[in-house]
Amino acid sequence: MKNQQIIGVQDAYERALAAILARVCVSGEAIAIAYSGGLDSSALLHLAHRAAQQSGARLFAFHIHHGLSDSADDWLAHCAQECERLGIVFAAQRVALSGIDAAGVEAAARASRYAALGALCRAHAVPLLLTAHHQNDQAETVLLQLLRGSGIAGLSGMDSVNHAHDLLGDANLLMARPLLQLTRRELAAFVADAAISHVDDASNSDTRYARNALRHTVMPALADAFPGFAQRLARTAGHAQAAQRLLIELAAQDLALCAAGEALDIGRLKTLSGDRADNLLRYWFGLRGVRMPSTSWLREMRSQLFDAKPDAQLCVTHADCDIRRHRDQVFITPRRAVVDPDDEEEAPVIAFRWQGEPELAFPLFGGKLRFAVAGQGVSAAWLREQALSIGLRSGGERLKPAANRPTRALKYHYQSGNVPAWERQRLPLVKMGKRLLFAAGIGMDCHHLSLLDEDRIAIEWVFDSA
Repeated sequence: MKNQQIIGVQDAYERALAAILARVCVSGEAIAIAYSGGLDSSALLHLAHRAAQQSGARLFAFHIHHGLSDSADDWLAHCAQECERLGIVFAAQRVALSGIDAAGVEAAARASRYAALGALCRAHAVPLLLTAHHQNDQAETVLLQLLRGSGIAGLSGMDSVNHAHDLLGDANLLMARPLLQLTRRELAAFVADAAISHVDDASNSDTRYARNALRHTVMPALADAFPGFAQRLARTAGHAQAAQRLLIELAAQDLALCAAGEALDIGRLKTLSGDRADNLLRYWFGLRGVRMPSTSWLREMRSQLFDAKPDAQLCVTHADCDIRRHRDQVFITPRRAVVDPDDEEEAPVIAFRWQGEPELAFPLFGGKLRFAVAGQGVSAAWLREQALSIGLRSGGERLKPAANRPTRALKYHYQSGNVPAWERQRLPLVKMGKRLLFAAGIGMDCHHLSLLDEDRIAIEWVFDSA
């Protein structure tokens, strides 16, 4: 019987891993597991080791030392010894948590753990990280999200495999969970039957943490009243995942309809129902790496965007960005600090000379000047001789962009170039004394362009990444 139970768990793991590799089209030549030394990850270690021996895959085990327990050093030593015994490449990384109260330890430890795991994956060139999440973990996740009032995305629980850029810090890394169809009881029986050594973390019994409170109080009561509830909650997660995939497909279609370059067209967005517009906005935020807002915040933002006058300079703040309306379009803009042009200490005029560098960084203004050889530009030799300065608009500047165009105030050029008002406030100017040479967002003043020199330089302003 014991052998049959062991074989059953091994077969379930291998089927799940094969399905994961086929789904994401990964060869599986190099695989890592997150190995804490506990029961679940120890089961995963032995299952992955057996499968790797059969397939010839390179297997890595990564351990994160939080230092939160007096036994942390012993756990590290145990994991290293077990991997050495099995011939598995082992790597550990220490992370430090400080200044965090008990309520925040769980989230902080999780964030630091996954960031460290991502770093180890990159250091060892491993594209796929396996975790030991099982069916009971899935049920806990769904129940937690339900108690938090989450939507379909939250109730989807954990997928069998997904990109986890926000956790691992790399869009190219994959995280997979090949034990999701197995219960913790099955894993515990497998570990016992196979005589697998593991460690016990006493903090797993600390009910100050949300998952532990569910695991030790709520879940046993549910199991008594509703036997098999974990499997049904896991099934619910599967249904929610299917519904979420359909919502994403719909949002992608709506984005194609409403997109106006990097912005969204207000008129087209208004043709959608409120729920459908919110679905599109959530999808759009996700593509830009913006954290999902609450339903009430999203609806209030949509109301403001739709009801604002066409010429209103509307800005709705988000923790990660600003959402702005300009000429019937919605933009997501970075929350960069705006330099105050009236504060000479904060926004001085910075003097500099160009010595042939391809670019010069000006962190105060959030970007850099690029200098490139071009068909139309100023003489390189002449530019080297100029005493230059960079600063923000002080008022009254005028620019002639081409010989066949009139000299106009910068405001006119910004308007004709459809440069939004919030961009104009932080676009720097390059001057020679009081004479304007270059205006970011517009271009160079044609009075200084050279037609004779072979080496002609054009200037460009580039903002740093958000």
